[in-house]
Amino acid sequence: MKEISKENLVNPSDKQYLQLLFEATRKITSTRIQVAKAASKSQCELYWWFGEQIVAAQEKHGWGKSVVEQLSKDLRQRFPESTQGFSSRNLWEMRKFYIEYKDLPILQQVVAEIPWGQNLVILNKIKEPAARRYYLEMTRSQGWTRSTLVLQINSSAYERHVLAQKQHNFAQTLPQHLAEQANDTMKDVYMLDTLGLTSPVLEAEIENRMVARIKTVMLELGYGFTFMGNQYRVLANNKEYFIDLLFYNRKLQCLVALELKKGKFEPEYAGKMNFYLNLLDDFVREPHENPSIGIILCSERDRFEVEYALRGSKNPVGVSEFQLSKSLPKELVNKLPNPRELEEELLRDLEAM
Repeated sequence: MKEISKENLVNPSDKQYLQLLFEATRKITSTRIQVAKAASKSQCELYWWFGEQIVAAQEKHGWGKSVVEQLSKDLRQRFPESTQGFSSRNLWEMRKFYIEYKDLPILQQVVAEIPWGQNLVILNKIKEPAARRYYLEMTRSQGWTRSTLVLQINSSAYERHVLAQKQHNFAQTLPQHLAEQANDTMKDVYMLDTLGLTSPVLEAEIENRMVARIKTVMLELGYGFTFMGNQYRVLANNKEYFIDLLFYNRKLQCLVALELKKGKFEPEYAGKMNFYLNLLDDFVREPHENPSIGIILCSERDRFEVEYALRGSKNPVGVSEFQLSKSLPKELVNKLPNPRELEEELLRDLEAM
């Protein structure tokens, strides 16, 4: 074994040491994540067991509400460090948790993989099964925190992402499997209220805010987006062309160009996007990547004009609206929870933790 010299001190800026530090940091972080996930799964499995046992005991012995109250009292005496976890309210939530999902084996695995706090939000605020499944799967796949989940529900993400009639030509310009994936990725309306803008401003200001808060923007865009740059420069035929925002989507394995228009959609925007996509495919796209996709974000659009502007285009282009404030299109407004009710329910959920 090589003798270790006490005089050979490590240099904190040494390349080999920095690599060791990087690997150690990454290992600790990944281990902590695994431990947190395992703990969260164990907690949900425990709460599922409690819900199942309460339901079974009530059915077998004809017990009413008193069993929950008595069980809560006794458990809090035996486990004083978990007073809130075994409150009567939380035990009732466990019972509801079991009842709601016991006949849905597909969702049982999903609910076990997200934290109890997020489960409570979805359980109490989303009633429609398909919407509940959407928020469960998105929370699992994107790692939504509780506050992020509430924001997504508050902005009616399910309606904007799944139910809305999206406008694009993906089916005509992409292979079927890729067209379906692109459609699933796109939203009909993008909420940009996190930019802190409440009134129409110059497109450059919107773009600058998006870049400054790119993490929240990518969260709104969805899973798999990587930011490549704003005013992305493409050099072709000794000329420079600039794309407002360029992303790469890992799931679609393609470049995604976003063009911002603060006003109403104009048919010529589709032609310009088609031009940009041709440039990207010929001068930027790698051989193994799928055709580039373009999304035009406008503050307003006429669906008739969008339909005819995209008809006949050879490149995949979608047109969506963006909102700078929490005011949503009329067809979505009635689907949002009342803000005061939402706040009151969240406070009750926090007390149950």
